[in-house]
Amino acid sequence: METSAPQHSNGQVSETSSTEEIIAWSLERFAEQNVVITTSFGMEGCALIDMYAAPGKPLTVIYLDTMFFFPESHKLREIMIERYPHLNFVNRGTTLTPEQQAAEYGEELWKSNPDICCRLRKVEPMREAMKGVDVWVTGLRRSQSPSRAHLQIIEWDWSFQVLKVNPLANWERQDIWKYVQEHKVPYNELHEKGYPSVGCTHCTKPVEGYRIGEYTRAGRWNGTSKTECGLHGYGI
Repeated sequence: METSAPQHSNGQVSETSSTEEIIAWSLERFAEQNVVITTSFGMEGCALIDMYAAPGKPLTVIYLDTMFFFPESHKLREIMIERYPHLNFVNRGTTLTPEQQAAEYGEELWKSNPDICCRLRKVEPMREAMKGVDVWVTGLRRSQSPSRAHLQIIEWDWSFQVLKVNPLANWERQDIWKYVQEHKVPYNELHEKGYPSVGCTHCTKPVEGYRIGEYTRAGRWNGTSKTECGLHGYGI
């Protein structure tokens, strides 16, 4: 959601800066540094990638293939790669196979201990992926969950020791959906099948009554109190 009176102060950005200004600032300010965008191929990530792709500058987009991706996510990845040839999509997912995980931690770890499963398949691979990265750009929004309510547009991520930029912090899901429609941005087919949020096959379920353009995390880690995977300093 764009602000009506964006302001700059000595080349910096603030809470009153528009999303376009935040993106332009980040591309200019960190032009000589290692900037990466991350995505799990949900709607926010696709919109963010489209916004950063618009200036035509080469950038790296990191995703973590947990080996439990939905087929729809794999399909979308190929569409995004073709649509944005100047962006470098890099899988930094785990090399731990499901079979190896089952042998070491037991069958269906996502049921017996989902925190450990997320740590193995998301958090630890991200820790490796962030080594040498200067700026991490995310599609996080404040209204996604109570744990993200105090998200800052520019903040330091203590867990991964990297500067984090959250250009969509002030957006609502309806704003994302409007942007996707107006700019014809590819999005995950799962959103049309009752999935407001996209995760792994074992831990993500459709939400009854969900309408595309809305957002809830009710379909994640269904049947548990877990709401975060731990990638962004929340949850585990």
